[in-house]
Amino acid sequence: MPQPPAPSAQVTAAEISRIAGVTRATVSNWRRRHDDFPAPSGGTDSSPLYDLEEVRAWLASRGQHTAATPSGELRTTLRLRERADAGTSDLLLLVLAAARRPADDLTALLALPDDALVKQANDAAVEVADVVPDTDPVRFAAADTTVLRALLLCVRDEGAQTALGVLAERELEDSAASGAYRTPPPLADLLARLVPGSPARVLDPACGSGTLLTAAAARGARELYGQDSLPVQARRTAVGLTLTAGEGADVTVRTGDSLRADAFPDLTVDAVLCNPPYGDRDWGHDELAYDSRWAYGFPPRAESELAWVQHALAHLEPGGHAVLLLPPATASRSSGRRIRAELIRSGALRAVASLPPGAAIPLHIGLQVWVLQRPEPTRPTYQTVLFVDTVGEPSVPGRGGTRSGSVDWARVTEQILSAWTAYASDPDRFEALAGVARAVSVVDLLDEVVDVTPARQVRTAQADIAPQALAREAAAAREGLTTAVRTVAELAGTTAWDAAGASARDWRTATVSDLARGGALKVLRAVPVSPRAAAAEAEDAEEGADGGAHRPVLTGGDIAGGTGPTGRASDAQAEQMPEIAEGDVLVRNLVGGTGPVARVACEAEAGALLGVGVHLFRPDPARLDPWFLLGFLSSEANLAGASTGSSTLHLTPGRLRVPLLPLEEQRRYGEVFRHVEALREQARRARDLAEETARLVSGGLTGGQLVPEPA
Repeated sequence: MPQPPAPSAQVTAAEISRIAGVTRATVSNWRRRHDDFPAPSGGTDSSPLYDLEEVRAWLASRGQHTAATPSGELRTTLRLRERADAGTSDLLLLVLAAARRPADDLTALLALPDDALVKQANDAAVEVADVVPDTDPVRFAAADTTVLRALLLCVRDEGAQTALGVLAERELEDSAASGAYRTPPPLADLLARLVPGSPARVLDPACGSGTLLTAAAARGARELYGQDSLPVQARRTAVGLTLTAGEGADVTVRTGDSLRADAFPDLTVDAVLCNPPYGDRDWGHDELAYDSRWAYGFPPRAESELAWVQHALAHLEPGGHAVLLLPPATASRSSGRRIRAELIRSGALRAVASLPPGAAIPLHIGLQVWVLQRPEPTRPTYQTVLFVDTVGEPSVPGRGGTRSGSVDWARVTEQILSAWTAYASDPDRFEALAGVARAVSVVDLLDEVVDVTPARQVRTAQADIAPQALAREAAAAREGLTTAVRTVAELAGTTAWDAAGASARDWRTATVSDLARGGALKVLRAVPVSPRAAAAEAEDAEEGADGGAHRPVLTGGDIAGGTGPTGRASDAQAEQMPEIAEGDVLVRNLVGGTGPVARVACEAEAGALLGVGVHLFRPDPARLDPWFLLGFLSSEANLAGASTGSSTLHLTPGRLRVPLLPLEEQRRYGEVFRHVEALREQARRARDLAEETARLVSGGLTGGQLVPEPA
């Protein structure tokens, strides 16, 4: 009985755009305008999947036979690879072998017949087989020739690192691996630069894709050791480091869980760089109770991060440094208090620096950098710990910080590096930088909580500010407050209204849905990018493709916080986001919490993109006044009636109601609403300045910089 044909691979609309070399908007147009476009074969209504063979046949019928780029063709070919059980380890070896050959040699290989190409590929892979850990002997077959040609073409035209990223992306997808995130290159460079001097031997016990070891190699490290629990990540690191570290570098990468099965139990190095997994309660707590690495205390089950800290210290030479990226809870959880105290008491914890949200995944959390040093028996114990706070004032949720591209890396790097360099050279004479960096004595840190959160240690240090500077700052805040209060009084006096009469006015209203159907306004909203497409786009951006953050995006947090657009969107994301025009009425989807719910877009916001979680109402200026629309759309009663939920209210925009009034009367209402919004904005500014003035004066009085004037 004949076997049924193997099912074809499935692709998203984003992947179709790569295959065809067009934008995602073009693919959307094809779906709407061409009845013969392939129907979805899987997925969901919002994220459909299409049969790859059907898509390729449809594109061929239109004269579009090839992918836009060699890397795009490689992605497509990997999906069609006939050996369904084949991983990418053999192809990783071929990337390394191909990268060592000049472009002319690769061109000659591509011109070979299939059987000769297979033989050459097998021979080349054998030559580098010792580089990639846990790899079975390579046996390419005739069925692999298509993917071999796509791989060689990608290496020749776009580089080995691009091909390496495509292969790792594919295997991570196939293995359904989760939590495999790359440390952004600017952050990896910062962590590597925090190690004093030029360490020759560097270890990363949770190496991922090898970004931290690559940064160490760029700074001169010649012996590079890595371990990762995901085989695909270990293999990717091995090949990537071999490609980038250069001649003379010794690269050793192993597969396995570093805490449970340390591949380098007797290794000590000059430096350890690590971005370990967070919040792992299954890190080996039960079986590792008597492990010799716990020199500072046995980590509780909920403190896997402190297990990684001690693992790093155990692999250091005396005086060597470890730099780890850790979640902020590690600095303050009560379960880790005793270990933190011992790290401080022994002088092993040298510095803690906070990063702004968006620096690395998880993007909504401000991660921290811990700098540690293995104590030297002959050196006195350090008496202070450095704290650096690059975040500044606490951020408003949803206001920026959603992508690593939104972080001001130049500022963050300068603040942390300059403070650490000055402190490391002479800890006893380090001069605090008000609001940014401060050295805190061990005695002050060893209290009942042992909280090493930088914001707690830096922002409370009013004593580090000179009296004259604080007095000037408080005077400036008071002057701003006086001006704001005067403006509030002026606005309140110029806003006019009258009583409607003996009873409230009775409105004849229409819903937003009715008005939209009648053409009086349009309701627009951004379409979220599917997780699968977002992951592919992030990988493209990391490998240098044109997928980085470019366009400004107005978010719900911007509306609540009263700021301009702080979000960023790549070109691919921008295709799903409407462009804001002057006069649009913008309402955030989450209507609870503090801060404004809506605004009218001004000239400065025109051209920005509409963020996910914001509804855009575009009125026909001949029929609706935008300020009139704002006033009624954002009223408490209207929002309550059009929202669902209990603790968190989500807006259903079509249910909002608007009075039906002549345009001239709308404009009279709109003018008053405009004044009311200006009054609200100035009142918020006055409130913020009042809080700031009170904070500065109270802090100065209690810190000793300010004194009451004589009676």
